[in-house]
Amino acid sequence: MKYFFHKLPVVFLLLLVISCKKNETQITVKSDVSTESVEYASGLSIVKKEGYSIVNVVNPWPNAKGEFTYILEEKGVQIPDSLKKYPSIKVPLESVVVTSTTNIPFLEMLEVENKLVGFPHTDYISSEKTRALIDKGFVKNVGQNEKLNIEQLIELSPDLIVTFGVDNNNPMLDNLKKSGLKVLIQGDWMEQSPLGKAEWIKLYGALFGKEEKAKELFDKIVESYNQAKKLVTDKPATSKVLYGSMYEDVWYVAKGNSWVAQFMKDAKSNYLWADLQGTGSEGLSFEQVLDKAKTANIWIASGSFKSLDELQKANPHYAEFDAFKNKTVYNFEGKMGATGGTVYYELAPSRPDLVLKDYIKIFHPDLLAGYEFTFASKLN
Repeated sequence: MKYFFHKLPVVFLLLLVISCKKNETQITVKSDVSTESVEYASGLSIVKKEGYSIVNVVNPWPNAKGEFTYILEEKGVQIPDSLKKYPSIKVPLESVVVTSTTNIPFLEMLEVENKLVGFPHTDYISSEKTRALIDKGFVKNVGQNEKLNIEQLIELSPDLIVTFGVDNNNPMLDNLKKSGLKVLIQGDWMEQSPLGKAEWIKLYGALFGKEEKAKELFDKIVESYNQAKKLVTDKPATSKVLYGSMYEDVWYVAKGNSWVAQFMKDAKSNYLWADLQGTGSEGLSFEQVLDKAKTANIWIASGSFKSLDELQKANPHYAEFDAFKNKTVYNFEGKMGATGGTVYYELAPSRPDLVLKDYIKIFHPDLLAGYEFTFASKLN
């Protein structure tokens, strides 16, 4: 489900209600005019009202039952009674815990990384800027995603915990809420559109009162992505592409409507499983893959392989592919942070323009003269 709203002139009525309670002034806002700022993300809606925002998260995990609505409430604003049934979050946030490395670039891009107070398994974070905060003790390790340290989280008392679920059985999420902690479920990982994933920066813009900054940053990413696509508009898709590698006894290839396949399409390549309907991946046998992709001239290998020798040691049969013989094997997951975090997993969702340029450089090496890979590496 996707929501579209046209920008309209903001017409609103402020009713001032003076209260002596705690010497605070509350503003009751009544406005029928709203602005929807999300265009590409299919799982996120942010409706901006005067003094508050309504955030709707749909499809946060596969086959999710229902959706999540949150009210981002600015200080001194009293929201309408009809919205009080939804969880309310005071904004702008002064402290936050996030649980996915994909959220780290959003915080850094908005220059609010110093608001991060906790993260599960901090070794996964590769960014030097946030790693410096971890090393100084400003960001605490709060356990594992499935087993967050609730006692420590209560002690940290963050304004909000932004987390995710993988299915409809989430006892950890229930325990967090029972402990009185504010929790927001997000679903950026479910987005299959490259620009759709990146647009979740607008959620963080709303949480930290930086909506305009988030829009400005995202608009630049969209412009950069579209400019890269224009480079290959008239280029034929001559690269026959194999994707993936074996995991135990199964070779997982990206389906044709997946995030990865979209990059290969936009970079003008002949991805051999582009017609495989669906998102996510499909498990195949080695023989099925070899039969279809033996003569592929480009191989995008999954996994953190650093060299062809390392690849062949993982499975000697990899040497049967022409791309291996011709040394045209590339990898996006080999670059690591200081403590072992994968740069691609962390940064790629928020910078699809850089991912696309890497793919264009692989498939059309005559373009982007002087461009150096951000994520990709050619296995030697």
